[in-house]
Amino acid sequence: MKPVPLQLDFIRPPRRPLWPGLLVLAIALGIAAEMGLRWQNTRGELNRTQTARNLLNTERPLAKSVPVERLEEHVKAAEVVVRHLTLPWATLIETLEGAATKDVAILQVQPDAQQRLLRITCEARNQTAMWQYVRNLAEASSLEEVHLINHQVQQDDPQKPLQFSVQAAFKATL
Repeated sequence: MKPVPLQLDFIRPPRRPLWPGLLVLAIALGIAAEMGLRWQNTRGELNRTQTARNLLNTERPLAKSVPVERLEEHVKAAEVVVRHLTLPWATLIETLEGAATKDVAILQVQPDAQQRLLRITCEARNQTAMWQYVRNLAEASSLEEVHLINHQVQQDDPQKPLQFSVQAAFKATL
């Protein structure tokens, strides 16, 4: 076998014009954009139709029934929260501030909305300051039945202050 001679043409063939290819590309991009817009519009319309169908669907699964006892527990809990939120906080704070003296510090305020009671834990420098604070609370227009519940000297503190608790009832007009 004899090798076939190789013939090379070193002259470049003339270049074809570029505009037909660019024209086909532009048409293809335009069609693709149009198809994308149609798809987006169709998808939005489908979502709206499904939403409307779901709203009108009468064959929804029935909600689980809640036992009456559990429902009553929730109602009671909600009533407790409402009672605490409807306490006359502004009046109570004004009363506590009005009864305040420089020798008494309020440590804790515990309102009981259900029984309409207020328990205040305080610390006084001496017994005279404690009794003056209790008298000031008793004279307050928003509280009644003010009583000293307990008191004790704080032996571990070097100034030996008196820690005491006072209980009072909210007046019915609050």
